[in-house]
Amino acid sequence: MPPVQQRNSALDFLPQRHDLHSLGEAAKDCRGCDLYRNATQTVFGEGRPSSVIMFVGEQPGDQEDMAGQPFVGPAGRLLDACMVEAGIDRKAAYVTNAVKHFKWEPRGKRRIHKKPSMREIAACRPWLTAEIEAVKPRLIVCLGSTAAQSLLGPSFRVTKNRGRIMDVAGYPPIVATVHPSSILRAQTDDDRERERQLFIADLVAAARHV
Repeated sequence: MPPVQQRNSALDFLPQRHDLHSLGEAAKDCRGCDLYRNATQTVFGEGRPSSVIMFVGEQPGDQEDMAGQPFVGPAGRLLDACMVEAGIDRKAAYVTNAVKHFKWEPRGKRRIHKKPSMREIAACRPWLTAEIEAVKPRLIVCLGSTAAQSLLGPSFRVTKNRGRIMDVAGYPPIVATVHPSSILRAQTDDDRERERQLFIADLVAAARHV
């Protein structure tokens, strides 16, 4: 029996048609990296093909992994609420993640989020690139460092470039801000409210750009 071929990219799993439906169906069978082994399912992006803003997070969390939908957990609910306050219609936005499978480690009976490696992010990038090509958003909002580094390179730092509109060859304008989960992790109620207001301000600026 010939050896099993080792795959390290989603490229081999992309369909010929790059519309969102075809991409979502093909992504269900992606084995481009080993993260699929411990995930319940692929969590692909969600939204209309003509969405003007694309939000890109890091990876699905525990609740997203179980539901098969992006941003349905606590961070997703916070994102929805902040989008409303910023005047952004969720139905006019496309939401997805840089990595499509939940990476986790056990802690008792819980599954705790584990940050994906740059190799895993790179392996999954063909899906994100195809989503961008299919949606053709007028602006991409990267939520957190993993999403930003997936499109802007590993040296990018959200803390230094937060809220800046950046032009990158091959992509629509990109702006980076924090991930909503970082707001939830703030130590005090005052800290959380301050970070939430800063996040909303970033979303307002993004909305003005489009």
